[in-house]
Amino acid sequence: MKGTKARTALAATLLAWSFATAAQDAVVEAVQMPAWMERDGVVVPLAPGTALTARDAVRTGANARLLVRLSEGSSVKLGENGVLHLDEIVTRKDDGVFAAALNVLQGAFRYTTAILQKSRRRDITITVATVTAGIRGTDLWGKAASDKDIVCLIEGDIEVTRGTDAPIRMDQPKSFFVAPKGQAPLPVAPVTDAQLAQWAAETEIEAGRGAARRGGSWKVILASGESENEVLKVYEAVRAAGFAAELDARRRAGRRDYTVQIASLPSETEARALADRLAGQYGVGTPRVAP
Repeated sequence: MKGTKARTALAATLLAWSFATAAQDAVVEAVQMPAWMERDGVVVPLAPGTALTARDAVRTGANARLLVRLSEGSSVKLGENGVLHLDEIVTRKDDGVFAAALNVLQGAFRYTTAILQKSRRRDITITVATVTAGIRGTDLWGKAASDKDIVCLIEGDIEVTRGTDAPIRMDQPKSFFVAPKGQAPLPVAPVTDAQLAQWAAETEIEAGRGAARRGGSWKVILASGESENEVLKVYEAVRAAGFAAELDARRRAGRRDYTVQIASLPSETEARALADRLAGQYGVGTPRVAP
């Protein structure tokens, strides 16, 4: 590549590759973009396979979803306009207990223990804005909203605390705790199946919305050609918007061609959905899909 812009794009590509191959405490399994990760002041769009470590922060944009797999097998889902800090993720050497501290600053999340890992010893706390939940449960949903914080126990056993309030034990499946901002928490109450389904939908990857997944073999080609500057403009704009575009530069028949693409789409249907979302935006003309 020639020129400052090309070198900058190459550096961004190499940085994204280094994040994807770093030692990991967690890994991105699927992402319904836009979504970003911040590490040491550097912000990059999230892609399937991105390795996450303690002290990373992830966030999602409008209509986005994120699925992260922790190193001991549990999954964490984040809904749209969400912000999650991975404050601690470690397997303690002295007792072999998996410990994690997750801080949900904004949006809906869901934590679920892998079926085969339910018997494993773990020490997990999840803070939902003003409420902290000590996890002995295996399935938990919550949301940090502008007017209240919600913790819903789907299965297992948790203890919730807000500030200096006395801890509250929750051991009944399908029960929830609500802490309105500036008011006393409400009593723990049962949650209806309809309400639970509505909440759960806020953190689920949506079919037909162009989500990328680990192992996906389809891609969306956003721009290609010999014009380095024009292709790089698309690359930079798409990545800044939270879509994990990749840049490929190859020499063909004595000339250098540039391609901007998003990979890891699991099917042609999802690839076309993402292509439709990006068509006419960020300098993208008419994208095409390919296996």
